[in-house]
Amino acid sequence: MNYTEILDIEQWQQILASSNENPIVVLKHSTTCPISAAAYREFTSVELQHAYLVKVIENRDVSNEIAKDLQVQHASPQAIVIENGQATWQATHNHITADALIEALA
Repeated sequence: MNYTEILDIEQWQQILASSNENPIVVLKHSTTCPISAAAYREFTSVELQHAYLVKVIENRDVSNEIAKDLQVQHASPQAIVIENGQATWQATHNHITADALIEALA
């Protein structure tokens, strides 16, 4: 699976704007959490177009900005589908599965 890591708020703003062209998927991932590791494996097992990852510990400001911009309460792990600048689906923890991601984008 190919994804782009979101490293700063300016990059996030560009990615958010791109959701007006195509649906995007963002995974908020904790690099220290075993539940997040399981969600990461599910996320990377699916061939997704326009997929992004933010490491919540290393890039807390980006993670907080995503929550604010989308008006979605922060969780980790958390997968969010975004279309036209709005969160259209989100799941946390063990609800992040390959099947759930595929269905959310169908």
